[in-house]
Amino acid sequence: MKILSNYHNLQVLFEDNHLIAINKRPGDIVQGDKTKDTPLVEIVKEYLKIKYDKPGNVYLGVIHRIDRPTSGVVVFAKTTKALSRMNLMLKDHTIQKTYWAITQNKPENETDKLTHWLRKNKRNNKSTHFPKETKNAKKAILTYKILKELDNYFLLEVSMKSGRHHQIRCQLQAIGCPIKGDIKYGSKRTNKDGSIDLHARNVKFMHPVSKKQIDITAPLRDQKIWQNCV
Repeated sequence: MKILSNYHNLQVLFEDNHLIAINKRPGDIVQGDKTKDTPLVEIVKEYLKIKYDKPGNVYLGVIHRIDRPTSGVVVFAKTTKALSRMNLMLKDHTIQKTYWAITQNKPENETDKLTHWLRKNKRNNKSTHFPKETKNAKKAILTYKILKELDNYFLLEVSMKSGRHHQIRCQLQAIGCPIKGDIKYGSKRTNKDGSIDLHARNVKFMHPVSKKQIDITAPLRDQKIWQNCV
């Protein structure tokens, strides 16, 4: 059996019979794409196969994704029942997702609600923001608050009210506050490791089977700027 070396590095944040949550590292891709790099979903399958000595194929459903250069909580479904119910919860916006973003500039307001219309361009894998309803653009809403002032940067806590392509990255660019390292959306320079300073910090939801409240927080990256955030 081929063993994927990356599975040893998995940081499991939560696991039961129906779900498993991982703290994704920047650079890992959740699902396979044209790069042909081994996606996180396959690495987690390998982890489960070895941990539980499972014969044959392991089932693992992708509930949601976060961008490749970001880090933080990603939740997978270990059963079809959990996947279908979590998908419904996503559609109904009953899963609360909170992100931490380090931005180059300080927003004008300490806290605010942002509403834009975003249009995705598949050719360059980028979204464009518009201030009002626009053809082929989807409404995007988020709220943010400034948590901390860092050396030359600012830590924002962002709560998603919709789930659009590159939503946080695009909407923060729209108010003149690009995320550190995100040159696609206005940052002055890249990070050395190719990451952007966006972290899926927390996810809260009612368990699709047990109905218990689940609250999962992803530890911050082991980098000086992130460790200064706490």
